[in-house]
Amino acid sequence: MKKAGFICPVCGFNKLLEPPFGPSGEPSHEICPCCGFEFGFDDIAGASPGENYRLQWLNAGAAWFDPARKPKKWDLKKQLRTIGK
Repeated sequence: MKKAGFICPVCGFNKLLEPPFGPSGEPSHEICPCCGFEFGFDDIAGASPGENYRLQWLNAGAAWFDPARKPKKWDLKKQLRTIGK
């Protein structure tokens, strides 16, 4: 049985182990294996940190933070559509 994951709001990766933020807004501190965004650390940098982080990640070539977790048939455009980008 395939376990459903949580979606990274920065890059759209849909297999996070925990929701990025809990019911009271507390961060999970999980690091997205795709873009490397850490919830509760990288999002403290100011307004729309996820947008800024995403642009930097895309401009740097969208390299995987943890390449061992990269799906064999990874499609960046399809993944970004999960967050409407």
